[in-house]
Amino acid sequence: MMVPTIGKIEVNEMPMPPSLDRHYEPANFSDRIAHAFVVFLRFFADTFFARRYGHRAVVLETVAAVPGMVGGALQHLHSLRLIEADYGRIRILLDEAENERMHLMTFIQITQPSRLERLLIRLAQGVFFNFYFLLYMMSPRIAHRVVGYLEEEAVHSYTEYLAGVDNGTHANVPAPRIAIDYWKLAPDARLHDVIIAVRADEVRHREVNHELADVLA
Repeated sequence: MMVPTIGKIEVNEMPMPPSLDRHYEPANFSDRIAHAFVVFLRFFADTFFARRYGHRAVVLETVAAVPGMVGGALQHLHSLRLIEADYGRIRILLDEAENERMHLMTFIQITQPSRLERLLIRLAQGVFFNFYFLLYMMSPRIAHRVVGYLEEEAVHSYTEYLAGVDNGTHANVPAPRIAIDYWKLAPDARLHDVIIAVRADEVRHREVNHELADVLA
């Protein structure tokens, strides 16, 4: 089965946009389907986790680490099959997957998920991997638009999480060593600093995936 390429355009390094609340308005039917799917996932997350943002992050980051790995692998195979350059897309997608994995490794140390949540992690990853794999095979453009909208929701969730830390709703615990080393934070960094770093990553993933979807469109 052939996997369409993501255009012969390399995604360049982009500065963080001025607005954290930037939203890509659906431009066509497939965009609206992608947005509706993400809204449904947001409803599920809100229902199950409510304001337990640390636990929400653990489960959702498990899912968030899937698209980059799937997209990178399929683009890798596409490049080999057609003997064609990938224009930097494989590295971008695999770097995104690794970055999201580090988010998970960080929040697992902060929240210490329960057995139920660990089971949910396994189920969510298994279901989403197969769903996203098939979606990417059928339409990389829609797949990247879905991720772009997922990242919009991630930015929103981390902004709310940060507000809760700053107003005392959530304890501003010390940052785990893995986070200090990965983001090169100060030795006395706290959860507040970790959330800011993670949110900045999600902003970039949002922009990259919407740009890739636009290239395909």
